[in-house]
Amino acid sequence: MPIRIPAELPARKTLVNENIFVMDENRASVQNVRPLHILIVNLMPTKIETETQFCRLLGNSPLQVIPEFLTMSSRTSSHVDASHLANFYHTFDEVRDRKFDGMIITGAPVEMMEFEEVDYWQELCEIMEWSKTNVYSTLHICWGAQAALYYHYGVKKHLLNQKLFGVFRHRVVHKGSILFRGFDDQFDVPHSRHTTVSREDIMAIPGIKILADSDVAGVYAASDKGGRKIFLMGHAEYDLYTLRNEYMRDKNKGLDIQVPYRYFPNDDDTQEPVSSWRSCAHLLFANWLNYFVYQSTPYDINDISQADNTNDGLCIE
Repeated sequence: MPIRIPAELPARKTLVNENIFVMDENRASVQNVRPLHILIVNLMPTKIETETQFCRLLGNSPLQVIPEFLTMSSRTSSHVDASHLANFYHTFDEVRDRKFDGMIITGAPVEMMEFEEVDYWQELCEIMEWSKTNVYSTLHICWGAQAALYYHYGVKKHLLNQKLFGVFRHRVVHKGSILFRGFDDQFDVPHSRHTTVSREDIMAIPGIKILADSDVAGVYAASDKGGRKIFLMGHAEYDLYTLRNEYMRDKNKGLDIQVPYRYFPNDDDTQEPVSSWRSCAHLLFANWLNYFVYQSTPYDINDISQADNTNDGLCIE
């Protein structure tokens, strides 16, 4: 189950230590398979941490996966060295003539702003429009999901009275969803956001189905009929300490931040948090790569724009 990444990428050492199957380019070159090319639009300030989180999940797949990272040319990142971006990231101009089997648009800490106020909004809109013909299936995560619902369907986000922060219990509501094949009836996902999208607005979109939700956190997953556009409102990719790091950062700044819900034992932030979402996260990404990318994308990646997803993508039958 290999993921193929550059030897110098900081995530590599972490993944090898976790026994994730990482393949170097020499070994990959002798395998007679076509690797899956996944473009990750990394909008998070914690670039290296986010790279590791997604590479960890993409490494749990049956074929070669080549993740490539995209940075916004319309915004200069201040949280990572310019050399890291130069070595491991593309700009949109560098990939606009290429095709990708899959794409991930991450969350971003800009949800309190109107979409049009975000300095890279126009560039992101161009990328989302480009994805219709150059990417087979796109995962939109948290703010990335809200941004895509707004861009593609005009769905507005709404400010919450209190930050949705912690680990929440969810259920699969579309029982035929192969994105959630193998899931238990209930599963956990972390959330960390100040805004939401209403269930009624999503249900009003023709061709979009809600796949999973939560009594507390609201809609978690929705998708179009073929799985070309998938929207995930939470952060299944978060590692064990991501919520703790966010909490301690804000607490140390003296901000009004509540203890993450269902995260620390007895809500005691001096205790070690316990992961209850790791297995679900791996299964979610394995299902996406298998059913919505590998099983569906054309062998000739250049045929993506003409491809028609003939199986439902949501239903088992």
